[in-house]
Amino acid sequence: MAEDLTSQGVDPRRAQPARLHTRAIDDSARLIDLLPRDQAVAWVKDDQGLIGWGELARLEVKGPDSFAQASRWWQEQLTEITASDEVGLPGCGAVLFASAAFDIRTGASVFVIPRVVLGRSRGRTWLTAPPDEQPVLAIDAVSSPGAIRYADGAQTATAWASSVAEGVARLRAGDLDKVVLARDLMATTAQPLDPRHLLRRLADRWTDCWTYGMDGLVGATPELLLRRTGSQVTSRVLAGTAARVGGAGDEAIGHALLASAKNQDEHRYAIASLTETLAPFCTSLDVPAPHVLTLPTLMHLATDVSGKLAGNPDLLAIIDAIHPTAAVCGTPRDVAIDLIAELEGMDRGRYAGPVGWLDSAGNGEFGVALRCAQIEERALRLYAGCGIMADSDPEAELAEAQVKLLAIRDALES
Repeated sequence: MAEDLTSQGVDPRRAQPARLHTRAIDDSARLIDLLPRDQAVAWVKDDQGLIGWGELARLEVKGPDSFAQASRWWQEQLTEITASDEVGLPGCGAVLFASAAFDIRTGASVFVIPRVVLGRSRGRTWLTAPPDEQPVLAIDAVSSPGAIRYADGAQTATAWASSVAEGVARLRAGDLDKVVLARDLMATTAQPLDPRHLLRRLADRWTDCWTYGMDGLVGATPELLLRRTGSQVTSRVLAGTAARVGGAGDEAIGHALLASAKNQDEHRYAIASLTETLAPFCTSLDVPAPHVLTLPTLMHLATDVSGKLAGNPDLLAIIDAIHPTAAVCGTPRDVAIDLIAELEGMDRGRYAGPVGWLDSAGNGEFGVALRCAQIEERALRLYAGCGIMADSDPEAELAEAQVKLLAIRDALES
């Protein structure tokens, strides 16, 4: 049963009776730039998506039925909220933002209903807020964090490569088929870090990713865990990675990625774990061949899965069923998640967990919290993970993790 964190001094803050109104507005400023510093949440890709601030209600919970408890709590909150909507698009009305733990058995997941939400989709921009309030939409100056010092996280580079080697040994022994191992890196800034410094720079560069921020976790993920629009669901599965070299060399790297047996096997496990857990909720699933997704520093094997839902299942229940996929955990899932805890030597927290939003009609978008950092004033914990197979080379995996960490390092230092 999920653990009630009220007994630990965490207030789930039930929503007081509230009114919200959604109306179209003509503000053309970039969404990320309009975020205030405090109590801010974001889910934006190429200036489409949602940002919010203030809190009507908040829940923090951990335990194996965290998503079920959050779903019940969300429905209870909706009975206290009266919403009117002049726009009628997904993300209008009351919205729940979520950032869940990678391992919900032990990690805390956070769910927030913002007081104000600003959205943009299909050429329209809207504002949701209490009808008697006029939120100020302004672009604030964001100060630099100053000089940055880096230090090893839970393991040194050498120790982490040894953990990868142990993972490879377990794979070759037949204990499991795939495991994803993550590495953390600590950073300390000279000045307290404004999360918007990272958010704006990630949105500048990683336009093909979903830039997100919630409760100190900030990142830009290329992986869409699940989007629901009415009865339609889509997912972008990533597994299999190569570093870019630039210019004409990228084309050769893309071809090599598609031809790589190791990367294709890694990708196949990720697809299988998604489709096997998603299929019971759907009447049909379409799984095309993988393609190469090119990002500023990396290339990934990517497959865009789509399906049609059977009935009207709860989106949080679907997320509960499919998370964690083999793309961030491994195969078999229960064996991989225990091996991750043994070999990584750290608590992933909400890294590699579901992050996104859900509206009162059941529409929503959730990504996998990758290419991210957890911020605590001047201290940041950066994360990157690699899919480990029986033929993985520990030094090559370490190099891949270093390249993945550049997404946050470059944004932090720019």
